[in-house]
Order: sequence, then structure tokens, then C-alpha cells
Amino acid sequence: MKPQKIVVIGLNDQALELNEELQKIVDSTICFCGGVRHYNLVNKILPLNAQWYNITVPLSGILSVMKESHNDWVVFASGDPLFFGMANTLIREFPEADVQVYPTFNSLQVLAHRLKINYGEYKTVTLTGRPWEEFDKALIHNEAKLAVLTDRKKTPGVIAQRMVDAGISYYKMFVGECMGGEKERVTNWNLDEVVFETFEVPNCLFLEQTESKPVQKGIDEKQLTTLPGRPNMITKMPIRMATLAYLNLHNKKVFWDIGACSGSVSIDAKLNYPHLEVVSFEKRPECEEIIQSNIQKFRAPGITLRMGDFAELDKTDLPLPDVAFLGGYGGRMDEILDQTNNVLATNGIIGFNSVSIKSADSFINWVNSHSYTLLTNTLLTVDDHNPIRILVAQKMN
Repeated sequence: MKPQKIVVIGLNDQALELNEELQKIVDSTICFCGGVRHYNLVNKILPLNAQWYNITVPLSGILSVMKESHNDWVVFASGDPLFFGMANTLIREFPEADVQVYPTFNSLQVLAHRLKINYGEYKTVTLTGRPWEEFDKALIHNEAKLAVLTDRKKTPGVIAQRMVDAGISYYKMFVGECMGGEKERVTNWNLDEVVFETFEVPNCLFLEQTESKPVQKGIDEKQLTTLPGRPNMITKMPIRMATLAYLNLHNKKVFWDIGACSGSVSIDAKLNYPHLEVVSFEKRPECEEIIQSNIQKFRAPGITLRMGDFAELDKTDLPLPDVAFLGGYGGRMDEILDQTNNVLATNGIIGFNSVSIKSADSFINWVNSHSYTLLTNTLLTVDDHNPIRILVAQKMN
């Protein structure tokens, strides 16, 4: 039996005119799929017996239909379907199929042509149905030029707000709307301006630095805003960096900082391991402004801040951690550790910096009474400060 054939045709937003080869393929096919926008562009050139299926998220629906049909398909997609597009999914999901791709210019290419810029110099990031991880990494790595694919939630305004909130306002934004279509529009903005704007969908954008500002990794505690009158209530930089190294964050995904105080641990975790999703918890209301100020000062995008008592907060909407740091526990260490254990992934890590023998013993006793292995028990002294014990334990089941 011949393999299933899937032809993927890339479209722009103009009325479709197929060449002779593609029109023959369309005329001889029954099963078609694409977005609603694509159907509005192609419905007049489909055969009378055409069966059309809308592509919607999650893609598992349309993929199941395609797999069960065993028919040949024509799939309409946007631009170049191999540029973060549908063709990549089809090649992965249908390894035995004959997948043929007929691209056109993607939206970022069209926008670059209108702006007359060398788009090969730009780091490309897609936020279309994707998390913020790669975008945050690009900002932290101080990429001077970024090309960004957006979606209906991660709009130019939302992207600009995220950057401004993190103190990253030194970019110009060039937005392209409905590239190649009748509603095409190209505009440029300062980030504080675009925050309040709405744009036609689909859109894409370029970001260009107006100045270069490499981020600082390993922040001296004297540079951080702290609680008034309590300058020593902060994890010292050498202790902080050693603790983060012991937590083995390079292969972790979600980091919970419980009792964030000034946000120093969260900020250095994000700047040194930009792939991490970082969630900071702090119950003292006066710390909220302090943490936000430090996030902006040191330009750490993508830190989620939850204010309130950790033990009482609703955490069901948060990504579950595979690593946590106990920065504060308000005299309820066992309760906080029990709650953390309930959501921590198997083989997950919990770290703690002890300033007293009593707190170290309490942490170790909890570890020994649960299914954890103590990985690190290191005593460090910085300058004339009291010794700090770095404790790290791993969940075994």
C-alpha cells in the first residue's frame, strides 16, 4: 500500500492563486484542513466534494482525524510551514507519510522586506502557543536584535509590558500586522507606548536594542534593596551562588523560592538559569515593592510573585516545582516542608540555608523522617558574618 500523502501549502493573507501543479493536487484531493482564516482564502478553489476540517488547539483532534482517515490530505498553513509551523508537527506525527511542503514567505520575512533589514542578524523566537522560556533567555543573554512570532495572548502589548515590568525598556519595537494582506500595517514604537495599543491579528514584530545592557550574574547584597533597618536579612552573594550551584538547576524546570524577602535568590536563579520558571513566595506586604524594585533593577524577566502566607495560598494554578528553596518558614518548618513535599516532583530537590544549629537539626530531622536523601551539608563563612550551613536534600519517591 502506498504511503499516505500530505501536501502542506503555505499561504499569505492575499487571495489565493495556485500554480498549475498545486491546482492539480487540490483538484484530486478530498480531505483538506487549515485555520478558519485559511478557509476564507481558499474555499473558492476547493473541489465541490471537498471535506474541510478546521485546525484548532489542541492539535490532537485534527491529527486523530488525519490518522484514522488514511486518505491523502492537503493542509493549508501560514507562510513557510517549516518555520515553527504545522509541517514540523506533521513530519513528526506521520513518519511513514510522504509529506511535501510548498512554502511562501513567512510573516517575519515580509516584515523584514518592508523595513529593508537583514533579518538574518536577528535571533528568532516564537511565542505562538509557546511558553516564555526562549524569549526570557534571549533578553537575559542581551540579544541586540530579536524577531518574534506572536499569538492572540502573547500580543505586542503583553510582550512590551513583560519587558517594562522587568526593567527592560531599552528596545524599539517594529510591529507588522496582517503581512501580505489588505490590512497590512507596519509601525514602530517605544515599549512604553505599545503597552496600551491593540493590533490586528495575525501580527509579528522585531525588537532592536537602543543600548546594550548585559545583565549582572551574582549580585552583591549591597546593591539590592532590602527591608528598612534590616540590611543583613538577605542571603549573601557567595552563599547564594554556592546554594544555587548545589541545587543543580541546569537540569531543572520549575524553581519555587519560599520566603523570598528581597528576591535575591529568585533573581540570581533566573539570571543564571534563564530556562527556569521561577515562582517567589513572600508573606510580608512591604516586601512586594522591594522584590519588584530589585527585579527591575537587575532586569530579571519572568519571575512570578505570589504574596501571602505560603501555607494558606492557593497554588493550584502554579507550575509544580522540581526544586525549591526554603528561605523563610515563620516558625513552621515542618508544615512548609510538608506542603512542598506534596507538590515536589520525584527526585526533586529542596535547599535550605541554616543560620543556627537548631534550624539545621530541624531540617535534617524532617529529611530523615521522609523519603529524602541529604546530598549537601556544607558550612561556609563570609567575612565576619556568622557561619551558614547549606543543606540540600533529594526526594527519592
